[in-house]
Amino acid sequence: MEPPKPLSAEALPMLREGINMALSRWSALQMAVENEWGSRNSRDIANKLCDDVFVWFTHSKEPLYIDDLEEKLDQGLLSLNTEADDGSIGEVAEKLMILHEECSEGNYSSIEKLREACAHRTVHSHVKQVVNDDDDSDSDTDNMGEADSDMMVDASHPSAAPVKMPIDEQGPTKAPESEDGWTVVGSRKSQGRKK
Repeated sequence: MEPPKPLSAEALPMLREGINMALSRWSALQMAVENEWGSRNSRDIANKLCDDVFVWFTHSKEPLYIDDLEEKLDQGLLSLNTEADDGSIGEVAEKLMILHEECSEGNYSSIEKLREACAHRTVHSHVKQVVNDDDDSDSDTDNMGEADSDMMVDASHPSAAPVKMPIDEQGPTKAPESEDGWTVVGSRKSQGRKK
């Protein structure tokens, strides 16, 4: 196999855009960034991965092998304390290899398709954070004070939409708010149901 042929001046920005869009649609990477699994700099780490992939495609003197790209993507996820056990690394690597090949031929149809599909994202359920931090496991589960608040849903799921849940009229009353606007919520243990 021979080294990749250089891309035209027109193809370089198209390839960069394609890489950025493809990685922005990768659920494993986006979950890691949104949840800051790699620290507060998770977005910067993800941006660096985009740059590294672009440089790998455009500056490599060696033939481009998909296995090397998969390793680069896997290392990028690991730098965000994330593993993807859903086969998405191979899928993303394959898409990126196709993008590069098409860009080298002056074909930008896949990039056009990515532009059109950018609003639609799929959910990968086999993504997990590598480092399990049990310290904050219940930090967000006790903020259920507002009785008529909208339910949170995964916006990346194609059929997901905010759903307002009906309220049981004889259910619990709204918890009192403190002066600073926080809602006071009692312990689950004190609300336990005894039979």
